[in-house]
Amino acid sequence: MIDYQHKPLPSKVSKLGLIMLVVGALGIGLSFVVDSHRAMFNYLIMYMFVLSIGLGSLGLVALEYLAGASWSTPFRRVSEFLASVLPLLIILVIPLLFGIHDLFHWSHPEAVEHDAILQSKEPYLNVPFFLIRVGVTYVLWLGFYYIFIRNSRKQDTTKDPKLTRTSGKFAALFAPIFMITITIAAIDFIMSLEPHWFSTMFGVYYFAGTVLAAFASLTFISVLLKQNGYLSSRISNSHFYSMGVLMFAFNVFWAYIGFSQFMLIWYADIPEETFWFIQRAEGSWLYFSYGLVLLHFIIPFLVLIPRSVKTNLQRLKIMAVWLLAAHYYDLYWMIMPVYSKEGVLFGWIEIMYPIAAVGLIRTMFTMQANKHNLMPIGDPKLESGLNFHLN
Repeated sequence: MIDYQHKPLPSKVSKLGLIMLVVGALGIGLSFVVDSHRAMFNYLIMYMFVLSIGLGSLGLVALEYLAGASWSTPFRRVSEFLASVLPLLIILVIPLLFGIHDLFHWSHPEAVEHDAILQSKEPYLNVPFFLIRVGVTYVLWLGFYYIFIRNSRKQDTTKDPKLTRTSGKFAALFAPIFMITITIAAIDFIMSLEPHWFSTMFGVYYFAGTVLAAFASLTFISVLLKQNGYLSSRISNSHFYSMGVLMFAFNVFWAYIGFSQFMLIWYADIPEETFWFIQRAEGSWLYFSYGLVLLHFIIPFLVLIPRSVKTNLQRLKIMAVWLLAAHYYDLYWMIMPVYSKEGVLFGWIEIMYPIAAVGLIRTMFTMQANKHNLMPIGDPKLESGLNFHLN
């Protein structure tokens, strides 16, 4: 028997999220008044971070259906609620569309006219086609989001196992679309900031960071819900082992892709490719790059290796927050050198954007959690998931 009873989260949780969102939004508005160009680059970082959480969480929902996994079923609603930021991204992308000329050098016709490389890329890098790609990707993301969420919530009342099989079929269709569209988003919004540069591994690099961020978000929130009695009492520390393993695995995968991309470009020594890394190895950006390796790979790698850590809820919670911060750090490393080539730029403007991002995600999550069950009580795999234990 599933011992679960829905109860709303404490009001202080939603209030804090709303306060963070309001403070962050006011700070963002002020930053555009003070320095609109700098603000636009910070806004892009925040946008790609929120996209990572939302789209990555939708990917985890589809992955569970596709793999037929049961250990993650008790926690799937967390990912569903995190994915609820996706519809909001349609609104959040609007400032970026109005700021195309501030962000993207290729969007200026006079720049393309005198640049042979940009002319060769113009069939892809042009404003109309850019807008079409943004529109198509959002239609696809939202279409699959509503399918998965509708089936999951409907199953809470109908208990119909056919809904799980239907979602599994859509998950198989979503898998290649997810990989293609996330690559398009990474190329369009990040890689094309430096239109002379290219990397065939860049989409995979952003994918690795996105899935890692989604697992970290899932882990952090699931641990909090468990510690405060919002999930079934049958969920033990052993249930979180796989989350620790997957955070560790995707962090290593992120490092592997990042190093492979760097090594291949550096070894080939082609000026059109190496300048991107050279720019991040000069001045204070060099130390920032060292910091990325230390904070995003070495420390999480060493901390998450022991088996005991993967069932220690407090340590898992700390490392989940650590990896989310490291992902934001990584996005800053990818994007901000385009604006501030002379060195790392950090001030109150840079602080406002992550505050707004966390406030937005927290607010959307609490709204969903207060309206819907925190566990998919109608899913036929839930009983198996609650019975999971380590051998």
